[in-house]
Amino acid sequence: MDFISLTVDTPPTPWTGRNDGDGPAHRRWWQAVATPATMVKDDSATSPTPAALLGFCSDAGVRRNLGRVGAAGAPAAIRTALGSLAFHSNRTVTDTGDVVVSGDALEDGQARAGRALTAMLDAGQLTCVLGGGHETAFASYLGVAGTAAVSNGARLGVLNLDAHFDLRDSPSPSSGTPFLQMARAEAAAGRELNYAVVGISEPNNTRALFDTAHQLDVKYLLDEDCSEERAVAFVSAFLESVDILYLTIDLDVMPAATAPGVSAPAAYGVPLPVITAVCRQVVASGKLFHADVAELNPEFDVDNRTAKVAARLIDTLLR
Repeated sequence: MDFISLTVDTPPTPWTGRNDGDGPAHRRWWQAVATPATMVKDDSATSPTPAALLGFCSDAGVRRNLGRVGAAGAPAAIRTALGSLAFHSNRTVTDTGDVVVSGDALEDGQARAGRALTAMLDAGQLTCVLGGGHETAFASYLGVAGTAAVSNGARLGVLNLDAHFDLRDSPSPSSGTPFLQMARAEAAAGRELNYAVVGISEPNNTRALFDTAHQLDVKYLLDEDCSEERAVAFVSAFLESVDILYLTIDLDVMPAATAPGVSAPAAYGVPLPVITAVCRQVVASGKLFHADVAELNPEFDVDNRTAKVAARLIDTLLR
């Protein structure tokens, strides 16, 4: 973890939460999460892949995309919401701290987060980024694309749970451009981006964005078609085409009543039970390689509702 400690800007601090006792039967997330300094390595064959959390404190991409800023405070809000949840896993989870995007230095922050993620992934960790605007996704991609697994030919799939394609063609990278950036980076590497989206809102994506999606052979399911049965079938077909999966969850995929604390609240949205079913399906596939949760904006949240949803999804992914 020495390289990672040099890459992050804010080292991890001890978590807090409700205390029902110290025994395993009472354990909550705040009692289970370790830091690099306190982590105890478990090499037993029956232990799940250890997980590592990395915060990406950024709303520079949202600002460039003319959205509601405030997502830089999301990692702290997610940790607070996670802290008091009961911990039912026997997985080792380590908090590695935060990469902080200062001012408009988005590209530098994405590159630094990517290097930290590559190191953790190559060390055998299941990584999860706490975003941050959806510019978080390109930081995640840099981390995943730099791994030995991808270099050795593993078929990478990117599954986005989102109301938006985020394929905007703009001279300045933002929260609206990460997947077009990925497509171009994959093309430069001699590969094609295998990209699928669950939850696309037709009224919130222009015809130009749909045209770009079709040109890139993006697979997508509209929000109005997202019954649990159809979403699971769509994801199942996508999983068959990949060896490893990067899952990114933009919280604005869900209805505004469920996730009010985002840059662009959804008028329609995909119900939380459908999103949860997809998360469980991805975990059960054994192909989850990296995940992130993005677009929580604590400044616009209501009763920490969106932070609690983000925490619940992370708890599901890291079971």
